[in-house]
Amino acid sequence: MQHPIPTTTIASSDWLTDSTVFAVNREPAHSDHRFYDHVPQPNETMSLKQNLDGLWNVAVTTAPVFGFPMNDSGNAGSPDFTATDYDDTGFSRIAVPSTLETKGLLNHKYVNVQYPWDGHSDPKAPNIPTDGHVAIYRRTFETSAPVAAAIENKRRITLTFHGASTAIYVWLNGSFVGYAEDSYTPSEFDVTEALISGTNTLAVACYEYATASWLEDQDFWRMHGLFRSVELTAQPTVHIEDLHITADFETATHAGTIDAHAVIRNIADAKQLSAVLMDANGTPVWQDSYAMSDIVDPSGAPCCGTADTAIDSTAVQFRANLTNIRPWSAEKPYLYTLTLTVRTADNSIIEVVPQRLGFRHFEIVDGIMRLNGKRIIFRGANRHEFDARLGRAITEQEMLTDIITCKRNNINAIRTSHYPNQTRFYELCDEYGLYLIDETNLETHGSWTIPGDVETPETAIPGSNPIWEGPCVDRIASMIGRDRNHPSVLIWSLGNESYAGEVFRAMYRFAHAADSTRPVHYEGVVHDRPFDDVTDIETRMYAKPAEIEEYLTNDSKKPYISCEYMHAMGNSVGGMHLYTELERYPHYQGGFIWDFIDQALWQQLDDGTEHLTHGGDWDDRPCDYEFAGDGLVFADHSPSPKLQEVKRLYAPVVLTASDHDVTIENRNLFVSTIDFAFTAKLLADGNAIWQADYRFDVPAGETRTFPIDFPSVDAAGENHL
Repeated sequence: MQHPIPTTTIASSDWLTDSTVFAVNREPAHSDHRFYDHVPQPNETMSLKQNLDGLWNVAVTTAPVFGFPMNDSGNAGSPDFTATDYDDTGFSRIAVPSTLETKGLLNHKYVNVQYPWDGHSDPKAPNIPTDGHVAIYRRTFETSAPVAAAIENKRRITLTFHGASTAIYVWLNGSFVGYAEDSYTPSEFDVTEALISGTNTLAVACYEYATASWLEDQDFWRMHGLFRSVELTAQPTVHIEDLHITADFETATHAGTIDAHAVIRNIADAKQLSAVLMDANGTPVWQDSYAMSDIVDPSGAPCCGTADTAIDSTAVQFRANLTNIRPWSAEKPYLYTLTLTVRTADNSIIEVVPQRLGFRHFEIVDGIMRLNGKRIIFRGANRHEFDARLGRAITEQEMLTDIITCKRNNINAIRTSHYPNQTRFYELCDEYGLYLIDETNLETHGSWTIPGDVETPETAIPGSNPIWEGPCVDRIASMIGRDRNHPSVLIWSLGNESYAGEVFRAMYRFAHAADSTRPVHYEGVVHDRPFDDVTDIETRMYAKPAEIEEYLTNDSKKPYISCEYMHAMGNSVGGMHLYTELERYPHYQGGFIWDFIDQALWQQLDDGTEHLTHGGDWDDRPCDYEFAGDGLVFADHSPSPKLQEVKRLYAPVVLTASDHDVTIENRNLFVSTIDFAFTAKLLADGNAIWQADYRFDVPAGETRTFPIDFPSVDAAGENHL
């Protein structure tokens, strides 16, 4: 179960070493839907949001063992730097979002298994090193017109940090707003009372180390700061706070169902909720309207864990049965838009919520994962959010580049290793068509292994220690609450390389209670098989083909995937065909190559030139050196040569040519080849001497042969079809 989030008006630095305090005053997780106080135009940005990205003032200092820095007055709850008149003229300037390391304010550190403090200090969990850093961020801003109107009308306003590492304390105009951990999911706070019209001062203490650091030991460059966007949100008088829509698909009849659950604040001020479903062309295909009183959940149970009568929020639900629905898949990512409109008694619009939907049905039947009735194969890769210049603070352009590279090279799935990505990435995967394993921000590899890969289960975090249950369940709750409306997300993952224990049972139970439509994945149980019940999928790392085949041929009960395989370092991925050939076994359902992109950083030399670097090039110790460079694409997102092998073996359409015909095997599940262009060429000594274009229609899952009118050639020279 989720642990309650405490509330207080006084900040305490003690929270940094208390694993049971992982958030204070933070709002519950909720869906990432957009909302408007009018009927929006297509792709209209949200005027009710005020973006606070841009240049901030920042100072980085050693974090004191007790209390807060920059606090000569000794005021524990409101340190000096939070005051509106604090003199920050000596601070540096920093772009938000960005990381402190890529801006030169902290040293780069690349570590795989170890914790970054190993060899320098030896804290015992949940304690932290005493030589960590804290970045004090400050900025002033003027409220936008929509936010100022919300203040005047006494409407609710929140402040959200979409990504901050590792722990943040927030003050607005000198008032303590809240505290949060979990670097990769939103931390949202109610600032209605603290915000004023006109000039405001926002202060944030962002700590390098907290108890959360024990849970974020991923194989990556350790980067910190406000690395995703910061924004204010003004809510309408009546507001859909949380929205959970299950868009199910019935394969035999092409019928669809919508099960909509929402949490609405101030529902008494609204009379009606109308719903319109539009297809991809904007044509309405279904609509209905409901009196608010008729759709209140009669059990009073919150659908998403946020309904609270004390703050006047109410759970509602409705269901729709639909016909002639087009399904969503990565092969054909068809999206509908469900628009919900909240109206007053006189039919005035209070709020409009457009939510894109993909109708699909994903389930495990007889130990086999099926999408819309078909056995699915994940031809996947693990992917870090990374750029050689931006570090973790990537933009939509990097996301698009990576997604297009996946589509061009037959990669149909991504594991978000090892944390939830930016919301925009999920929207793009919905649109372009990629399957996702959405992974909880959790890795503790360094807590249960020592050099030589010797396992020490007695020191594993979180294990079965109840002090870690709250933060771990909160992490998966934050991920599911935000991401469960995305059709691209097929599987929830409990995390990565964190051994096993009762805490994972608690996470597993929460995941299935919050979302019964998706299976749960976790690989760590291979180290502690009594906890096999916390994963619905048999998943392993770097298992040899023969080992996998042994599982597949011995009455396998669960579907199998390799969550990591084909470690793509250097001139690698040879022998990959031994894995793809296992697709002949029904329970084998693919894998995810480690990993997608080289984690290399640009470094400027004394002569002004630049070169790409790996661990150790920044005098970082401990480090794991070139182990950061194991991607299918280079650090600048350009393809590496090894990607050609992956493209060929992941190909869903396989061609076998002779001197007079071509046999086409269509391994796609749902689409024929009728929209594909086929080109036949005859090369002589490497030069094209004949070419013809064709259209062939091979239905999904079938193999057909077609004649090709290749010309006769002189036997002299080297000829290729």
